[in-house]
Amino acid sequence: MLLQNKYKISGLLAVSPIIVFLCVYLITSIVVGDFYIMPISVAFIIASAYALIITKGINFDDRVTLFSKGAGHENIILMIWIYILAGAFAQSAKAMGAIDTTVNLTLMFVPDYLLLAGIFIASCFISLSIGTSVGTIVALVPMAVGIAEKMAFPVPYMVAIIVGGAFFGDNLSFISDTTIAATKTQGCLMKDKFRVNSMIVIPAALLVFIWYIIKGFYLNNSPEIDPVNWIQVIPYLTVLVTAAAGINVMIVLIIGIILTGIIGLGTGGFTFFEYLASLGKGITSMGEISIIALLAGGLLEMIRYNGGINYIIKKLTSHVNTKRGAEFSLALLVSLANLCTANNTIAIITVGSIAKDISKKYGIAPMRSASILDTFSCLIQGIIPYGAQMLLAASLASLSPISIIKYLYYPMVMGVFAIGAISFGYPKKYRIQTITDDKLRIN
Repeated sequence: MLLQNKYKISGLLAVSPIIVFLCVYLITSIVVGDFYIMPISVAFIIASAYALIITKGINFDDRVTLFSKGAGHENIILMIWIYILAGAFAQSAKAMGAIDTTVNLTLMFVPDYLLLAGIFIASCFISLSIGTSVGTIVALVPMAVGIAEKMAFPVPYMVAIIVGGAFFGDNLSFISDTTIAATKTQGCLMKDKFRVNSMIVIPAALLVFIWYIIKGFYLNNSPEIDPVNWIQVIPYLTVLVTAAAGINVMIVLIIGIILTGIIGLGTGGFTFFEYLASLGKGITSMGEISIIALLAGGLLEMIRYNGGINYIIKKLTSHVNTKRGAEFSLALLVSLANLCTANNTIAIITVGSIAKDISKKYGIAPMRSASILDTFSCLIQGIIPYGAQMLLAASLASLSPISIIKYLYYPMVMGVFAIGAISFGYPKKYRIQTITDDKLRIN
């Protein structure tokens, strides 16, 4: 049962911890001109301490307990398990040569000028198939890093291609948890939401795809391709295939870890104790990201307890007068909820009922409101530096999340198209809801 704070603090003060975090992390980095100088974990510690201080009505011990409950939420712990397994697989695969071999295989069959576009399409396809951005990032980022390093291409740029494509599928897939949450809360069929959603985001994806083709023509560094040891590709191909088949990402990673051990030991890629050492190194490499996940969970629970999310909902819905204004309020509502929860599915669930009420009041079709909620939640989740996907991608590539954000072309273009769709009422065919003979029809 979720606790509510009976001793209300002002709404703006309730959401101020996230503002403190952004100021400490982003503004400090911008002022100094170095996005690696402020550790994101330290920024979360500062914001968390601030959140504990401003919370009223309970003693300090109870505040810490509340914070700990948020940090220990089942979704947070599940994500940490994925981080641990992802780190173990990535490091053991690297140690036995799977990543290098997969990189060489990719460079052997894909022309240089199609490499960027091909990686983007692969990311889009896999995420659309498995319905999870996290699984896509786990499967593709290590390979993308290897390709970038081999071609002397910016690693953050290559990682951003994967992250962008991952959110394309997270937004559209029928089995994505965001799609399920959006359609269930708004009361529409998945195929109807997909129809509206695809007319907005597919043009954005095509535009980005064309840009990657153009960018590919400027790749003039053709690296020497080493001979391919085909058996070393098996763990990585298995991970890709099982992920695309929709198998749970944790099971996928466990299978990958077992295969790297069997093949690495069989081919002499490492000894048994070297294999164990690689697993340990991969697990410990995920220490910081796991700590960040815990701190983020606790901080966001404090914001919820103090009424921050309810304050956002109330403020955004108090001055809505037109259909277009109502649609923008839905977009802002889920965007701000996502900023405060760092989880696009939870953000949709949080604002889903109020979004449905707004949609009914202003005649917005359920498939339209579901599309808005899903698209804008994926937009924000795709660009915030403390989202699970961004943290995972950055950790696997040993980068700062901020270094990736400036190359996230797809989420940004998708956001422009989504804002344009609301501004111009596109697609008009699926915009207006009417009630005739007690049956819902879409004009």
